[in-house]
Amino acid sequence: MKVDFTKMNGLGNDFIILDGIHNELPEDLSDFAKQVCDRHFGIGADGVLIVLPSDLCDIRMRIINSDGTFAQMCGNGIRCFAAYVHKNGFVTKTEMTVETDAGTIRPRLIFHGDIVEKVEVDMGVPRLDPLSIPVNIGGEQAIGYPYVFQDEEIELSCVSMGNPHVVTFWKQLTEAPFDLLGPKLEKDSLFPEKTNVEFVEIVSDGEINVRVFERGCGETLACGTGACASVVASVLNGYTGREVTVRLRGGDLICHWSENEHVVMTGPVAFVAEGIYEYNL
Repeated sequence: MKVDFTKMNGLGNDFIILDGIHNELPEDLSDFAKQVCDRHFGIGADGVLIVLPSDLCDIRMRIINSDGTFAQMCGNGIRCFAAYVHKNGFVTKTEMTVETDAGTIRPRLIFHGDIVEKVEVDMGVPRLDPLSIPVNIGGEQAIGYPYVFQDEEIELSCVSMGNPHVVTFWKQLTEAPFDLLGPKLEKDSLFPEKTNVEFVEIVSDGEINVRVFERGCGETLACGTGACASVVASVLNGYTGREVTVRLRGGDLICHWSENEHVVMTGPVAFVAEGIYEYNL
């Protein structure tokens, strides 16, 4: 089966985008995602974004991780998606509404000349109630929850930005046991739907460094929802102000937890390639 695709990235977090409005989609999208995202035998990506019609919004986005699981939201993905649907004429507005499995998301395109250089996204209000994250922890919030790892106690702060995140803080990221703790927390029984994991180093009141272990992908160079969750957790733990530059391995995002409780994220997008992929059924 021949599948038309576009590849994009936001800070190195890369995606294969399919037009599900005009083109036939593979019947088994999970299997397709695993094949096409393989960096040796496929095109290579962290996930697949599907463009679909919506009865509620201007357009609809579905997300499939590189391991074939479906995700509710993706911050870097929504920026790429917004730039793609505008460039290809699906939505002509520069401020649009996108239906996702996490609810309605509102991107705003920022241009340099005729080119979409950045996208600002209202990511909505973070969910802190453990039941809605979800995380199997009692109480009204799961901030600073004690967790024992390799006989040492660390603190977990859990936030949902439409998808689950657990944030851990470290004096220096070089000291964090990323390769061991990331996959352990992702699949820990505390998280019934698994979780994304952020490792955060506080630089100043307005700057943090972050590494991301993404649910269903492993380490990614950037994660938009993870950046937002890291800022929310940093504010709630008293480490930063509400507008923060988040420095990820792929580049920087600006996240602002506004007074109306919405988190607004701004970051770049880039088109990489387009073509036809030969999908082996």
